[in-house]
Amino acid sequence: MVSIVGLLGIAAYALFAALQILVWNPLAAVPGATLDEIHEGLARHNESISLAAVLTWSSIGTVLGAVVVMLTARRVISRMRTVVILQLLILVLGAPMYFFASFSAGMALADAFFISGGDYSPWGKLLYLVSGTALTGLLLVMIFRGKSGVHPART
Repeated sequence: MVSIVGLLGIAAYALFAALQILVWNPLAAVPGATLDEIHEGLARHNESISLAAVLTWSSIGTVLGAVVVMLTARRVISRMRTVVILQLLILVLGAPMYFFASFSAGMALADAFFISGGDYSPWGKLLYLVSGTALTGLLLVMIFRGKSGVHPART
């Protein structure tokens, strides 16, 4: 069950990242323009946002999360702690994956519309926040190895 919840979280992250790159950020970067107008402007400058590249980069984490679910179902991974560590690690790696997936799209927007290539929509920061929170959780899980904190009394 933990692996499935982790997979759902990872898939939501990937979907959110793809929407950020393909829809929300272009609309925020070129205010007042529709997506069609933005893509027309990109085409006029021989630029484009590759749907295939964005979906490929965004889906890597989901595929890795599905592998964890499969390995858990087959009992190759049997410890819940290991499942949690792997799922959190995939979410941590979501930030660099988002950066790589969004870089060329941001540069295409920058070249076509003479703007900077960074995030204009605030939702990119949320993705980094989720990855940072996952990193904190990962470190806590690794530091506290399931110890209850209860120690037997010494006499």
